[in-house]
Amino acid sequence: MHGILSPSASSLTAPSGREIARVALIAAVGFGLYGLTVGWWRSPVMGAYVAVKMPLLIALTLAFNGLLNGLLGMLLGSGLGFRQSLHALLSAFAISGVILGSVAPVTFFLAVNVPAPDSPQAASAHSGYLLAHVLLIGLAGVTGVVRLGKLLESYCSTKAVARMTLAAWLAGNAFLGMQFSWILRPFFGTPKLEVAFLRDEPMQGSFVEAVWGSLVRVGGGLEPVVYFFITGAVALVAFIFIQNQKTNKKPRP
Repeated sequence: MHGILSPSASSLTAPSGREIARVALIAAVGFGLYGLTVGWWRSPVMGAYVAVKMPLLIALTLAFNGLLNGLLGMLLGSGLGFRQSLHALLSAFAISGVILGSVAPVTFFLAVNVPAPDSPQAASAHSGYLLAHVLLIGLAGVTGVVRLGKLLESYCSTKAVARMTLAAWLAGNAFLGMQFSWILRPFFGTPKLEVAFLRDEPMQGSFVEAVWGSLVRVGGGLEPVVYFFITGAVALVAFIFIQNQKTNKKPRP
């Protein structure tokens, strides 16, 4: 497990098939377990659906972002081609999967204790539930990518290139993750809608609209509360990034 949380430059340069399979399995199991707890609030069937869709979401995001960053690596001169970018991002997802899988017991407890989907408080519970999981997934995703910052510095010609590559990984995962999660919805299960693997009109609406609507409902229509949530989330992500940069700058004993 230590090799997953701290991948070496040599393993990234020429990963074996067994190593790739092991990393992929860790990512799939972690996200699958977490996905089960995400959908369980709506119903056990929804939980089973999300347990399958979470690893699928990661696979799609990995495939597209790995290709994009393989091209970007050539343009920036980071030394990371398609294969290296895919393996690095897979390692980042494995780290995120370990984090989310470890909190799955807590999120399962949350799923069985919040107001039920058929209760009068279902709408507000759904909004709060959605925001809590979006924040958890976002933090785990940022941590997984930022954890590889030191590894990037060993590949890139300069620290500036390493930081640009890291920023591209974060931006790509965030954008593609939001888009694919919206297409693959539902993940939480809207109380008034039937349980289904996919929605009939997957392209209608947007992820940002759904999150913004949930923020407004949780804040009771109070815009200052909404902005507080957004500012807090951004500040937390920035804190993780800055702390990682400080850690990377410390000389090894």
